[in-house]
Amino acid sequence: MGAHICIIGTGYVGLVTGACFAEVGHRVICVDNDLNKVAFLQRGGIPIYEPGLDEIVHRNVTEGRLRFSGQIADGVRESEVIFIAVPTPPRPDGSVDMSYVEKVAREIATSITEYKIIVDKSTVPVKTGERVAETIRRYNKDKIEVDVVSSPEFLREGCAVQDLMQPDRIVIGVASQRPVAKMKEIYEPFHAPIIVTDINSAEMIKHACNSFLALKISYANALSAICEASGANVEDVVHGMGLDKRIGRAFLNAGLGYGGSCFPKDISAFIQIAHELGCEFDLLKEVQRINAEQIQRFLKKVHDTLWIVKDKTISILGLAFKPNTDDMRLAPSLEIIHSLQQEGARIKAYDPKAMDKAKELLTGVEFCPDPYTTSVGADALILCTEWDEFRQLDLEKLRSVMAQPIVLDGRNLFDPAKMKELGFAYKSVGR
Repeated sequence: MGAHICIIGTGYVGLVTGACFAEVGHRVICVDNDLNKVAFLQRGGIPIYEPGLDEIVHRNVTEGRLRFSGQIADGVRESEVIFIAVPTPPRPDGSVDMSYVEKVAREIATSITEYKIIVDKSTVPVKTGERVAETIRRYNKDKIEVDVVSSPEFLREGCAVQDLMQPDRIVIGVASQRPVAKMKEIYEPFHAPIIVTDINSAEMIKHACNSFLALKISYANALSAICEASGANVEDVVHGMGLDKRIGRAFLNAGLGYGGSCFPKDISAFIQIAHELGCEFDLLKEVQRINAEQIQRFLKKVHDTLWIVKDKTISILGLAFKPNTDDMRLAPSLEIIHSLQQEGARIKAYDPKAMDKAKELLTGVEFCPDPYTTSVGADALILCTEWDEFRQLDLEKLRSVMAQPIVLDGRNLFDPAKMKELGFAYKSVGR
């Protein structure tokens, strides 16, 4: 019959985790304090775009394994295991705002009447598990015993369902062996290696992973500048590197840099965590600097190509920070558009999934229904997100509708030789 699970928080992590737990047979109640969001989910709405998620949610709601509530007490009462998947946003100094986690821990403490397993699923600083356990002890008047577990998520937006259903590994951090059997029972249907560690190590693994992946991206971007200066091709260089099994090809992609809600936040947090522990992580500060400079290098390329930006019409293809998501948080497109608008450019834009969210963040932009309409009369086209749809563009048609056949490719989506053959003035990154 599966375990009875409560997921607190219905963002990317909470909703995908809850849906996939239900998909493998567990009974799941997802709780959120945003009652409008809960009502939307109860009506069959899906508040985020994630490939495959809507089908799984609808199927498991219909079959009775997944439901939604606005009351933490409901979820706590009905569940054996409670997952905390609430936001952990950055504070101005780069540290993590833990107020949502603390508030949830207090609400859990006042609701429990019997032994529960409390699992931190949110990305949290090391030692958070200790804090959560202390908070529950402090606010539970009946002194009910609980076990606090750390089980970090490793989901990539755009393929989160696949990542959860077919994980590389599952990490379980515990302070005692008591919750291990139940946690293994929950994760057994996913058929992945399970690593059991202490809580602090489990929490550290998440920040260490994301920081290393961001380092690989920044390394590729630093290489791209050297490749441009030397006449080398960064795509060939990273291909040659990636065939080395010790290195691997994943995340060695030169482009506009990383964005989204995870890498920028987690790197800032890890730098601050290290600082508070008396260890300066200067390598990650350089990763941040390279990432910030990458967009400025690209904007310089725009200026070098167009000379004057004022009064020019610029087409932007791709707004989300990466393909297969509608997430606009810290998307490179935002900085590029704002910079060009400040110089007086007219911006037309298109994204397959992120336009509704982009409209909340951008003003003075003409949002268009397809890439060709976006490019009509354009003095230049900037590609910000490597959606598969753009790989299939009719490039001759695209050139025919543009005022000037200038393409600035921030994601190295097109072949430079082919673009030149088709008559485009084409600039990419590191090639």
